[in-house]
Amino acid sequence: MNPKTTAKFLACTALVALAGGAQADTALRLAHWLPPSHALQTTGFEPWTQSISEASGGKISFSIFPAQQLGSATDHYDLARDGIADITYVAPSYQPGRFPIISLAEHPFMVTNGIEGSAAFNDWYGQYAAQEMPDVHVCMAFMQDPGTLHTVEPMTLPSDLKGKSIRPANAVMGSMISLLGGASVQVPAPEAREVIARGAAEGITFPWDSVYLFGIDKETKFHVDFPLYTTVFVMAMNKGTYEAMPEDERAVIDAHCTSEWAQKLASGWAEQEQSGRVKAMEDPAHTVHTPTGGELAAWREATAPLMDAWRKEVTAKGQDAAAIEASFREIMGSSNSLFE
Repeated sequence: MNPKTTAKFLACTALVALAGGAQADTALRLAHWLPPSHALQTTGFEPWTQSISEASGGKISFSIFPAQQLGSATDHYDLARDGIADITYVAPSYQPGRFPIISLAEHPFMVTNGIEGSAAFNDWYGQYAAQEMPDVHVCMAFMQDPGTLHTVEPMTLPSDLKGKSIRPANAVMGSMISLLGGASVQVPAPEAREVIARGAAEGITFPWDSVYLFGIDKETKFHVDFPLYTTVFVMAMNKGTYEAMPEDERAVIDAHCTSEWAQKLASGWAEQEQSGRVKAMEDPAHTVHTPTGGELAAWREATAPLMDAWRKEVTAKGQDAAAIEASFREIMGSSNSLFE
């Protein structure tokens, strides 16, 4: 083989190798609906995707699409199902009634923290994810740190919500407000302050530090110090994308779809939300009310019908509601994350 032929052969070989390498690499699109500055992206999604890329030796790469760039927040489950994105951040409560099992955690007075609670929650939901969300590969489930009630005037008892307009955090909170005789004001979080400021709502169920993040603290000066609710999420992956990955790359994904990673993903955001509670307690312009035993009992009694409705809904779908609930309480309790 003469030098020119040898050079051409080596060049062609190099191009084939590069092409083969490019085909072996996996470029994933991660879609979410939060602003890119949100703690969940900076302390959760970015470290998670970086760890996956490093563990794969650079074979897996990510492009992150925040702020509903690929679709509405309500559509993120279907974005993953349809392959519009490869991995999405799904809030199941944005589609009320579609995923009743997972909504159990969002009921009043169920969860005390979103850090250890997220690891336990992923352990629990892993039993049901494939049957409730069969259109996607559920990577992991986690939760927001518990939020509470923030209002423009003191509201310390469930009866105080009667006739009031409240912006609910999720579908379960909307049902609770209706149950207690109030009216739900459905607006996106960035619009909540304006709605309250002009008197169209008198309160909001929201995480602690998000009240400050969205400027709602300028309007709501009264807070009830109890874990009223949480909101749950899943990282959903397109099935075709997952199944088409080489075995070694799937192994890397699997190693990052764990309860340990669910806790890591939730931790930074949860810690930020917890700091808001401290801020409110130290702020002389704000009043944080700690419920008495009698007041808490009144809240739990008044909201109990929500769980009755959940049990009927789950049973109607052919599921064993009692067994699902018992498993939840056992697993969350073992991590000291269940509100007793």
